[in-house]
This record gives sequence, structure tokens and C-alpha cells, in this order.
Amino acid sequence: MSAIMETGISDEDILLKLKDVLHKTFDIDPSRVSPDTHLFTDLELDSIDAVDLAIQVQDMTGMRIKPEDFKNVRTVGDVVATVRALLNR
Repeated sequence: MSAIMETGISDEDILLKLKDVLHKTFDIDPSRVSPDTHLFTDLELDSIDAVDLAIQVQDMTGMRIKPEDFKNVRTVGDVVATVRALLNR
């Protein structure tokens, strides 16, 4: 996926792209993914998966993600907020 996101994109659009990334990268059923879904307990991702997800988000936004941008991410909604923050820089 190339950097196809722009600042005018909605949080719902970010969530849809994230569902697609989670499905393609981790084989997670998109119906299991909502803003309240916990990455580690609900989706059973581990720290290595979190790094992979950060790389996918970086590819999605075309922006470099610093580790501190992603260290407090726990839910899908947190990822959406991180993408939003990156797009608004």
C-alpha cells in the first residue's frame, strides 16, 4: 500500500484502511475490528506484531513514525488517532 492518505480523510476511512491492513497482515477478520478493540488482548497481537503494524501505518501515511508516537497505542482507536496526528503534522 502506498502513501495514499491525505489530511482530509475521515477517521472512518482511516479505520477502514486499518481493518484492511490488519486483515492482510495478520489475517484478522475485519468484523472483529472497532475503535474499542484492544490490539493485544482482543486481537492477540504481540510486540513484534505492533512493530509490523507501525511499519504498515508508516507505509499507509508515507510518514516516518517515531517509537514514541506508537508506544502508548493499545486500541484500534489509538492507531486511528496516531494516524490522524501524523496527517495533521
